[in-house]
Amino acid sequence: CAGLRNLLQGLRFSAKYYSKHNPPQTMCPYSKIKPKKCHILDCSGSTCTHRTAPPGSILPFRFFSCKEGTKVPSKRKQNTSIVTSDLLHKNLLKSEQENWNDISPPYKAMTKRIKGKLEEVHNMYTLNSGSPRMRFGENVYFEENGCIFIAKADDDEGNADILFSIEDLGFSDAFIQRIRISPDQSYMAISLKSENSEEAACIIMKLGNFPVVEKVIPSVFSFEWAANDVLYYTTQKNLKCQNVFMTTFTYQKHTKLVYTEQDARFFVDLYCTKDRRFLTINSNSKTTSEVWLVDCRHPFESPALVQARTTGVFYHIEHRKEQLYILTTYGEPAEYKLMKAPVASSGKENWQLVYALEKKTKLVDFEMFSDDCIMFLKNAGHLYLNVISFVSHSVQSIQLPTWACEFELDSHPEHTSSTCYFQLSSPVHPPKRFAYSFKENNLIEQAVQEVPIITNCHTTRLLAKSKDETLVPITVFHNKNSKELHRRPLLVHVYGAYGIDLNMSFKEEKLMLIEEGWILAYCHVRGGGEQGLSWHRDGCQHNKLKGLHDLRACIMLLHELGLSQPKHTALAAASAGGVLAGALCNTDPALIRAVVLQAPFVDVLNTMMKTHLPLTIEEQEEWGNPLEDEKCMKYIKSYCPYQNIKPQCYPSVFITAYENDERVPLTGILQYVQKLRKAALDHASRKSKKGNWIPNIILDVQANGSHCDSSWEHSLNE
Repeated sequence: CAGLRNLLQGLRFSAKYYSKHNPPQTMCPYSKIKPKKCHILDCSGSTCTHRTAPPGSILPFRFFSCKEGTKVPSKRKQNTSIVTSDLLHKNLLKSEQENWNDISPPYKAMTKRIKGKLEEVHNMYTLNSGSPRMRFGENVYFEENGCIFIAKADDDEGNADILFSIEDLGFSDAFIQRIRISPDQSYMAISLKSENSEEAACIIMKLGNFPVVEKVIPSVFSFEWAANDVLYYTTQKNLKCQNVFMTTFTYQKHTKLVYTEQDARFFVDLYCTKDRRFLTINSNSKTTSEVWLVDCRHPFESPALVQARTTGVFYHIEHRKEQLYILTTYGEPAEYKLMKAPVASSGKENWQLVYALEKKTKLVDFEMFSDDCIMFLKNAGHLYLNVISFVSHSVQSIQLPTWACEFELDSHPEHTSSTCYFQLSSPVHPPKRFAYSFKENNLIEQAVQEVPIITNCHTTRLLAKSKDETLVPITVFHNKNSKELHRRPLLVHVYGAYGIDLNMSFKEEKLMLIEEGWILAYCHVRGGGEQGLSWHRDGCQHNKLKGLHDLRACIMLLHELGLSQPKHTALAAASAGGVLAGALCNTDPALIRAVVLQAPFVDVLNTMMKTHLPLTIEEQEEWGNPLEDEKCMKYIKSYCPYQNIKPQCYPSVFITAYENDERVPLTGILQYVQKLRKAALDHASRKSKKGNWIPNIILDVQANGSHCDSSWEHSLNE
């Protein structure tokens, strides 16, 4: 343990303890306890889960880094421009921190009330909901309070042994991100991650009567067991994963490089087929993918290519009875289809169609079982299941509750399972567990449900007509008891990038707003993925303005229908959603009164011109390449929030940014705030009318936290 502590200290874990449910408890390792609750074990984080993201979008929030080149210490005199730039950055940061200290005190009373209410809601809905356990044969594994436990599946008394404890290793500042158990349960691989860093360390534990740390591997992104003692893993550097290694733990222990991706646009991760026959090495760009297979029966043999990458074609591999089942965009239309091919003849010329999605249908997730597979789908805002039987060659469609907006698939390590478990939620409905039984051919709502059911919230789905006549979906929530909706405050949400859906999972603050009379609206604009891959293509690169037109149309429709009015309307966006939100502030500031942005991407042009940033090259497939295409440069400049700031009456703006954000440059946000504030003041000074309104433009720079991960405590403080 001491050696592990020293190594991890070298990796600079410095974030607060991560626990979404309870504060950390000090526990003695390997003691018998009765667990109170558990987290989902197969937790790779919202930004990393291969299973819940289709090929090509493995890391949905992979945005720009603020690391503008690594500065190597040198005896030579520093470049004057670098020194000047650093000084400017520090001065801007200091100025904003002083402004925040001056402006925040009046909000303390409101902050205290809201914090108390959120804690009440959190305790009511989250602490009562237990996450599922992961079963391997006679054992179940689960994680709780930074500890990993093992218990007997048939033990009704709640006894469990601790296999691993972060606290006992002295690292309350890290959290468990991902766990993988070897096939014979002799080893366990764990990734530990800090809230302040994008990189994780992989810890391999040898299990048994007295579990011990076998090995620690720094800077690991994904990992899978190819055999009982053979682990494959990818390494991460500057937000990129391009190398795959294999390491063994018995007999002749060794580590070797097995795959290297040469194209900077591609990101590599690992996945095991459900029957554990193959480990797949997946290399994905924003538009294209390529898969290599490692036969788990012969883990030391070289990987075999399934199909060479073809521009614009994604594919993902599963396996069943010597057939590869291929989820792919190959063929027309360029949406996802399920195809199959023999293992021995895996080229696309041998791919045979099994099932094709309907038009404007979003593939949310896909799970393979021994005789069936389940597709989780979304059409016109509604979630449903398609169950494909490989035995009867039939497809059955299962409707899900109309309130459901988001789902989370439970872990199913045994592909022979006869039941598929999952959770449904919405921004105002806490997760509720369901199961689909293949034997009984029906949907089962889990009997044990301690979470109170939300009954006073009304859900409406609308369609707004955009500038080019395209119908854009909107999901609206409001309190059933609310009267005079045109007088109620409205919070609009937007994202519209990378083919990623708006996050509509349960949030305590959304339910609190509903209870206090707010209206919530989620605008599913083009550039996102709510209506399939074509919906994304219609809103990226030279089509980015379509997303802005969609957002404008959505807000105008809401007001026309009597859902609030401009002076009571706020707009919320995070990360790449800041592009559309910031653009709307420039083009239609009168539509909204306030904007709340979290780590927003607001300087597209300057960022895309800096190829030394680690993600710029791969992001060209989303935004275009302004360095080589003058038309692209002019197009980006036409909508870029920073480039189009001008003296006018802007809405009030609140921005949260992170000092350690590796994806969105903090410097760009600082400069954006300064320019926006100056434009608003210039406009106010020109209009000498008495009582002229001046917007609040506030930047809160968080010293802790990062772009993707945030603990409950950190989120509560924000």
